[in-house]
Amino acid sequence: MDGHKILDSRDQMETRELIATLDEMADLLELAGANPFKSRSFRNAARALEGLSEDIRERVAEGTLSEVPGVGKTLVEVITELVETGSSVRYDELRQEVPPGLLDVVRIPGVGPKKAKALHDKLGVQSVEDLEAACEDGRVSEVSGFGAKTQTKILDGIAYRRKVAGRFLYVQAIGSARELRDLLADTPGVVRVEVGGSLRRCRETIKDIDFLVSVKKKGDAAEIMDRFVSVKDVSEVIAHGETKSSIRLVDGIQADLRVVEDASFPYTLQYFTGSKEHNTALRGLAREKGMKLNEYGLFKVDGEKESLIKCKTEAEIYRALDLDYIEPELRENMGEIKQADSGSLPKLVTRQELRGVAHVHTTYSDGRDSLAEMVEAAHAMGFEYLGITDHSQSAGYAGGLKKADIQRQHREIDELNDQFDGIRIFKGIESDIRGDGSLDYPEDVLELFDFVIASVHSSFQLSEKEQTERVLRALEDPHTTFLAHPTGRLLLERDAYSINMEMILARAGELGVAVEINASPMRLDLDWRLGNFARRHGVKTAVFPDAHSTEGLAYVDYGIGIARKAGFSAAEVVNTYSLEEFAEFLALRH
Repeated sequence: MDGHKILDSRDQMETRELIATLDEMADLLELAGANPFKSRSFRNAARALEGLSEDIRERVAEGTLSEVPGVGKTLVEVITELVETGSSVRYDELRQEVPPGLLDVVRIPGVGPKKAKALHDKLGVQSVEDLEAACEDGRVSEVSGFGAKTQTKILDGIAYRRKVAGRFLYVQAIGSARELRDLLADTPGVVRVEVGGSLRRCRETIKDIDFLVSVKKKGDAAEIMDRFVSVKDVSEVIAHGETKSSIRLVDGIQADLRVVEDASFPYTLQYFTGSKEHNTALRGLAREKGMKLNEYGLFKVDGEKESLIKCKTEAEIYRALDLDYIEPELRENMGEIKQADSGSLPKLVTRQELRGVAHVHTTYSDGRDSLAEMVEAAHAMGFEYLGITDHSQSAGYAGGLKKADIQRQHREIDELNDQFDGIRIFKGIESDIRGDGSLDYPEDVLELFDFVIASVHSSFQLSEKEQTERVLRALEDPHTTFLAHPTGRLLLERDAYSINMEMILARAGELGVAVEINASPMRLDLDWRLGNFARRHGVKTAVFPDAHSTEGLAYVDYGIGIARKAGFSAAEVVNTYSLEEFAEFLALRH
């Protein structure tokens, strides 16, 4: 976003870019030493815009932006300028006041604007490289408010950032991928179009977006390529060829397009879906069967002679290899080929099979929307039940509920259950797991709930042994029904804390505690790589949205992708249960 023009190829700023720009301006104000109230006002405005249901451009056009709580006169002027022109004089001024590398320092886990400014003022830190050198020299630990532990944490944060550099969240890529796929599908000459690569396999983070298009004849490719490289969201054309083109979108993601004749489509799609490990194993199997598999086709090999085995779909390719069809999400070479050979592949859960959700927050704690609004939204989505789980009292930062708050909420739930037909509201809580493994309410309060979701929100630095024992103790509490976001990771921001997940999963399976697949696109946790182990130990899961707004309920779509990657069938996902079955499951642990 350098330079006067924030967006290179659009005249108006999309809401998500606008919110990101306001957050960045808040960081810049802090780094510039502005009054804390000013930076806070920009951050509050960003949060207010996140909660708007209507298009921000409508507010600007109607002149009603000032009616949005948290958006004062100065913010109205800045937002209007950004929306109408895609640029901001104040933004450009702030960028000139602050060394450009300091924004990268802010993004390092454990730093933030306040600490970045202190390090700049005390040590002259202007970049991540400066920060790393200062940590390695021991100078950061000598700055007031830091210390040796913080210095080590910063070095770990720098290493983590480098490890994930160039990767993007699934949620960041899927919207652009769908828009481009639809555009390509509407282009004359296109027969078939599909997204491939790690995005098709529902990996939680991706490097780029792969598109594959088929045409009846090669001559049709030129117009398709021309249209691809000229879409509105392109910031750079990396390559523009006859059969392959690459672009970089304004959000930094690279998108690659290949065009093939339709007869080659299934072979090329299978190849470019991957994974590399899956394809290597599949090619090895083909050789054992006297065949050859690559992106150009599946061939029967007879000495020096190769003859194409004609396949119209990927399913026919797998069938020709005597395998059941392997869904894209499973293609990671983690036992799926052996299962396909023996006919033991799981029937993967689908979004349509979800009957209800829990792990939902309201304005009683840190949610954006009211209890009634969350119920209305869940009802409109066709869910038969909804589990409300605001934060517990230890989560003071999130407005955790005291006993009086719980009683007030439960009275409202009773009223709403009387008002709504077709949906049942369950009384739950997201209870913090204390450092010693206990839940943060006494027995008499825990008894008030239909179910309890137990979560770790603090003391991430414990050793693996301490963290594992802590969570195991929480599982043993008879009130614990679900274990939420079990590894604590925040994708591209924070790695999982040290914990022996195999011990946790094995014990959860024994106790009948369901381990959540947290569908928040920042978490997608349980990690799908643990799916085989979990299922072998009888672990049930639940795809819950961790919703803090009505829009957040739709996060379950992302969680389903992870559940499928983990190999879970509907029978192993408790919120595919009917209302009666779900209520029975809750009663087992309470």
